[in-house]
This record gives sequence, structure tokens and C-alpha cells, in this order.
Amino acid sequence: MSVKNGPGSTQEDHEEQARARTIVDHLSFHYPEAVCTLDHGSPWELLVGAILASQCTDARVNKITPHLFSRYPDIESMASAERSEIEKIIRSCGFFRMKGKALKGTATILLEQFDGQVPSSAEDLIELPGVGRKITNLILGDVFGEQAIVVDTHCGRISKLLGFTDSENPLRIERDLMEVLPHDSWTLWGHLLVAHGRIICKARCRDCFACPVRGLCRYGKSLDPSAGVEGDCV
Repeated sequence: MSVKNGPGSTQEDHEEQARARTIVDHLSFHYPEAVCTLDHGSPWELLVGAILASQCTDARVNKITPHLFSRYPDIESMASAERSEIEKIIRSCGFFRMKGKALKGTATILLEQFDGQVPSSAEDLIELPGVGRKITNLILGDVFGEQAIVVDTHCGRISKLLGFTDSENPLRIERDLMEVLPHDSWTLWGHLLVAHGRIICKARCRDCFACPVRGLCRYGKSLDPSAGVEGDCV
């Protein structure tokens, strides 16, 4: 799939962009409070939460971070902490040794190279330990107000069901979405799909006939409501 903006756009491209805008509008109405689900009070706390959330649920991370931040309330204390002590606190989020190393390493780099501040450029963020493109885009969007698409499991899975991408590659999915989604909704898109993926479009049991955008969804339109199936459990 390829949708283009600009002079070379086709009628089909414009129709896909209009469909995307309508889906954003419908989901925004259905989930008016869709926001980042990682609890945080500062850019640093969001960065920590995002690193911990790799291969872990946000709900689990939100149970860990209050203790972590009470023990290490700022970048300086995290940088000077013993890794073994960090690991004890974050153990239940999985990959705790790797994440403990990333937290201490990132804190140290922020102190040494960025005056103890979370950087605002994608180039700087993506070089931090434990930070990839997904976390970079999360920080850019939710901290610095830039428009950036966070391709997590919900975003990738549901965007494919909707018909906006046919790829499994996060970078390709991001590029496909950038071509079709309205620019002012790139950051919001990730939050909307997290909400939608948790409530209706679940990974193992989609409630397609309760979906507010089924009529606009490539997968949803393929289902036969006359079959009497209330959901799509796999």
C-alpha cells in the first residue's frame, strides 16, 4: 500500500486520507480522554517509564515507578545508583538487567552531555541507551509537542486491520501512516489505538460489531453480520 501527498496524489490517495481523517474523528469522539497511559510527572519520568515498558504492560510499569522514583527521585540519583539496587525494584517488568543498565546509562549521559535535561531532538534521543524510534517518537510527541507516530503493538495491529498498511515492520508502518493520517493527528493516533485496542479491538477477541469505525475498516467490512457472530476471537 502506498498513499502519497502532494501534486502526485491520486483520487484513491485523497479518498484514503479522507477515510483516515474520518476514523480519527470517530475514535476521538469515542475516546475523548485518550492520552499516554504511562504515569509521569516530568520528561525524565516518562522516559524512564517508556524504557521499562519495553515488552511489559504500562499497567505493570505504573506499579513499579512510584517505588523507583521515591528511591531515585531525579536523574542525578539514578546515575549514582547501584545497578543491582535498580534491578531489584524493576525486576517484575522483565529484562530487568538490560533495563537497569539502560536507566543508569541514560541518566549518566543526560548529566554529562545534556545538562541533566531530556533532549528535544530525535537524533539525540535515539542514541540514548534503551531508546529506539518508538520511545523517541513518544517523547517528541508527549513532551515536546511535535507530531510523531508511536508504532506499538496496538498501532501496528489495528492500522493493518484498518487497511492503512500491510507491513509488519514498524518503520514501514510509520511511513505508511505518515502518508495517510492527517499530520495534526500523528501523536493522537497512537493514544487512540491504545484505547481502542484495550476496549474493543483486542488482540485475541475483537468486538467488531461494537466498533465505531467498522464501516470504515478493511477487516471490519469483510465480516458478515448475518452470521450472528458478536465478536472475532482468535
